[in-house]
Amino acid sequence: MSTTTIQATELPTGTYGADTVHSSVAFEVQYMGIGNFGGTVSDFDASLVDGRLSGAARIATLEVKDENLHGHLMSPDFFDAAQYPEVSFSTEQAQIEGSSVRFEGEITIKGITRPAILTGTIVGPQTDPYGNERYGLDLETTVDRTAFGITWNNDMPNGTKALSDEVTLKANLSLVKAA
Repeated sequence: MSTTTIQATELPTGTYGADTVHSSVAFEVQYMGIGNFGGTVSDFDASLVDGRLSGAARIATLEVKDENLHGHLMSPDFFDAAQYPEVSFSTEQAQIEGSSVRFEGEITIKGITRPAILTGTIVGPQTDPYGNERYGLDLETTVDRTAFGITWNNDMPNGTKALSDEVTLKANLSLVKAA
């Protein structure tokens, strides 16, 4: 059995919310210059309303492969989850060219808001087996974590830093039209 991908040529009008069971939000950062580590957020929301995308991810639900690392990421060295429980984004402008999409907006991390451009692909519309209209967005952006006050690092013996300042944020969203 095969599936057919339907390329969107314009952003949908109306209100679409993320089907979080079939969506994901993640981050990835280079570690020691030889590999990457990352994690996913299990509690998030996103909506697309008349071409404007917005959403938030609850930091406490960040999942990584090491419990000690999770605790460190929740601390003031990184996200300071007790004081800043969410990372949020909102966009105002969007452009589609073929199946490529580009959203211009802002991301807020640790209470600091900076401009961001999310790029990726859009597919849809697609009607699911229950009669719901869906679109898919596969997006990413790279941010400088130090611009958001996340400056902790560790020196390597060769004088470089253990963590890259650049962090890639990814969202794979299955959006369902509101009834």
